[in-house]
Amino acid sequence: MGEDLLKQWEPFDIFDAEAARLDRHFSGLDTEAWERPSRCAGWSVRDVLAHLAGEELYNHACLDGNVQDLLTRLAREGVEGFHDFNEWSVRQRRTVPVDEVLEEWRAENGATRRRMRELGRDALIDTMAGPYPAGLQAFHYDSEYATHADDVGAPVPADEADGRTRWRVAVGRFALAEQKADVQVEQTAERIGVHADGVEATLSYPEFVAATVGRLPAGHGLDPRLAATLRCLA
Repeated sequence: MGEDLLKQWEPFDIFDAEAARLDRHFSGLDTEAWERPSRCAGWSVRDVLAHLAGEELYNHACLDGNVQDLLTRLAREGVEGFHDFNEWSVRQRRTVPVDEVLEEWRAENGATRRRMRELGRDALIDTMAGPYPAGLQAFHYDSEYATHADDVGAPVPADEADGRTRWRVAVGRFALAEQKADVQVEQTAERIGVHADGVEATLSYPEFVAATVGRLPAGHGLDPRLAATLRCLA
């Protein structure tokens, strides 16, 4: 049932579009802009780029079928879990010229996107959770890239915004179903109703997306129990 939510969307096209959005934005930044705080707590815009470049090590391990080898190697360096890996990836690049980090990300992510598209939606790739369809993995990457594009302020043209929000709603609902989250979600033409732990709320599409990626603004007012249950993609 969860996968049915995604049938109308093309994950590899979305991945290309979100990568292109980030690339356009990064390409126009000056020294001051790179050092501005992003929406990711504790990370500058430059740090977000470093994170994206660093996670290609994992993405390529998925495609090469050697995720466990990578995890073993990282563990020897004291890197355990995704949080440690993300911080390690950023630290590794803080003294590298930003132009070099940008070129690294372009090349490595370009290879990831090409290889995933060549495999197709149904091909299985290696992941930390075991074999997983490349198309579904791409949807997870789509959400991450869209989230980080928003984190660094990459512009979204008005004619793209509605469609972008709608596929993100679908990915969020899919992730909740995939994780068997104890929440009821009802989608209407304009709103999302959610119910969990005896608490309910009605959210706009953008609010629902923000909740699924842990980006609701401070003071939003959503019950903390619902906020915790809905966070499924970040």
